[in-house]
Amino acid sequence: MRKFLVVLDDSRECLNAMRFAAMRASNTGGGVAILSVIPPDEFNHWIGVGEVMREEARERIHAHFEVFAKWMRDKQGVDPELVIREGDPVVEILAQVRDDPDIGVLVLGAAADKKGPGPLVTQLTRNSGSLPIPVTIVPGDLSKERLEAIT
Repeated sequence: MRKFLVVLDDSRECLNAMRFAAMRASNTGGGVAILSVIPPDEFNHWIGVGEVMREEARERIHAHFEVFAKWMRDKQGVDPELVIREGDPVVEILAQVRDDPDIGVLVLGAAADKKGPGPLVTQLTRNSGSLPIPVTIVPGDLSKERLEAIT
């Protein structure tokens, strides 16, 4: 089964990327893999404190994931899987694509502000020619109705 890989983070544009991935998966009989990356610089503390912070980060990710997962199951009939990795986000996204041969499309949300599309979109589009899968970039300000129409 082809899976859409979408990145879960705290950005506003993440919501549209999630919606797009779920709608496309639902309409094409695919699946959704949701990847959340914990940057290593969050844990540069004493070992005990770093472990507590790592566990708190995982708990936040699971809670955030469950909100999206419930919507995907209830509204789109898609049961997403959660993958949590630690490291540099771009490196870990590329590693997940390499490690899971079922991933067929990477879905990224683009910020709608004047600062640019966001660091992930910027970095990954620079490398898009060497990626083994297509990248879909979903505008962060696209309406839900428009998303439904194009998926």
